Amino acid sequence: MIAALTQQLTLEEFLKLPNLEKSPALEYVDGDALQKPMAKFRHSLLQKRLLNKIDASAGNYLALPELRCTFGGRSIVPDIVVLPWNKIEINELGEPEDNFMEAPDWCIEILSPDQSTNRVIDNILHCLHHGSKLGWLIDPSDYSVLVLTPQEEVKVYRGTQELPVLSDMNLKMTALEIFSWLKLR
Repeated sequence: MIAALTQQLTLEEFLKLPNLEKSPALEYVDGDALQKPMAKFRHSLLQKRLLNKIDASAGNYLALPELRCTFGGRSIVPDIVVLPWNKIEINELGEPEDNFMEAPDWCIEILSPDQSTNRVIDNILHCLHHGSKLGWLIDPSDYSVLVLTPQEEVKVYRGTQELPVLSDMNLKMTALEIFSWLKLR
C-alpha cells in the first residue's frame, strides 16, 4: 500500500518538502505526495541485475536506479530509468545537473507486493505521454513483464519471448532470464 500525505500540494510545494529525498521516495501525482514502498530483497536483486545488464550493452544510454524525474506536472521515481547521454545536462564543472526534468526514454518498474499495480501503470503511462519510448512493469509474483509503448497494444511477456528494448540498443533479454536472477542456488 502507498501512503499519501493528506494535504493537497502544488508541485512547487512538493519539491520543497524537507524530507523529499529520504528513503523510501516520495512521488507527486495529482496534488498528492505518495510514498513508494521500501524495496525488499527480490526487488533489489532484480533492480541490481537489470542495471548491470542494461549498462553492459547500453552504448548511447545510461541506466540509473531511483532517479527523480519531474515533468508534466508530476515528480516520480521509477525503479530504473534509461537515459540517452545527450539528454543529461552537464554543468560548468562537467558534472551532471542533479534535477532531471524530462521523461526518461525507458522507465522500468518492479512491482512490490504492497504496491498498487494501477498506480505504477499510471506513472508509466505518464512517462509515455510525455516522450518516453518504452515502459516495463516487472511482476516478480507472476514472472511476467508488462510492456507499454506509445500508441501500441500493451503486451505481457513470459518465458523465452524476447523483450522489446530501445531500438538502438544492442541488448537481448527474456522474462525467463530476468526471473532466473532470483535463483541464488
